[in-house]
Amino acid sequence: MNGVSIYAQVNTPILSMTELVDQHGNLVKRIAYHMIARLPHTVDVDDLIQAGMIGLFDASQHYNPSQGASFETYAGIRIRGSMLDEIRRNDWAPRSVHRKAREISHAMQEIEQQQGRNATDGEIATALGISIEDYHQQLHDSAGHQVFSLDEFSDHDETHAHPISGHKSEPEQEVQSSRFQNALANAIKTLPERERLMMGLYYNEELNLKEIGEVLGVSESRVSQIHSQTVIRLRSKLTDWLNE
Repeated sequence: MNGVSIYAQVNTPILSMTELVDQHGNLVKRIAYHMIARLPHTVDVDDLIQAGMIGLFDASQHYNPSQGASFETYAGIRIRGSMLDEIRRNDWAPRSVHRKAREISHAMQEIEQQQGRNATDGEIATALGISIEDYHQQLHDSAGHQVFSLDEFSDHDETHAHPISGHKSEPEQEVQSSRFQNALANAIKTLPERERLMMGLYYNEELNLKEIGEVLGVSESRVSQIHSQTVIRLRSKLTDWLNE
């Protein structure tokens, strides 16, 4: 019996969880380790694997071979969607980190509106009434908690995963998502050159922070700060979309 016929009956799982793990556990681990390299250090890979196993079992219950996709392709989408659910459910950041991130975002918006360009580190620190060192420390504090729509930055098939608890998108929701992606792409184009390069190296080339630091000629810690600042800057540019 081949892999497709095993799952031919919709909503009727034939394999036990043990059998599923034996046959497709490596797929879950592969996706988990691929994602963990691009996530904050506070995210534990074992938590992702556990969530991915739930997605795998969910896929076994709902797979329909008549849709044309192989089970592994379909399962990969459900696994990643389950992992993203887990990331979004768990927010480890203290309230003060969120508050400071909002203050940075607000300062960026005001400076950009006044100057018609991206705000510099010094300008943001001055607007916040703190030293440049304290500003960089705030970026460092928020770096471990910034998760910005990861599925918007990758072109892998898995990125179209929807949370397994969600409902199927209506046509107008698909249009809205497409418009947001266009707005995000345009916002990235307006980033300072170094931040734009960092985003490309991180999300497209999938380099780690140390490798990006070698390209940019800065420390790994500084890359982490730049990444945090870039995420906040993008959020400030997309405030209207993110508040909808």
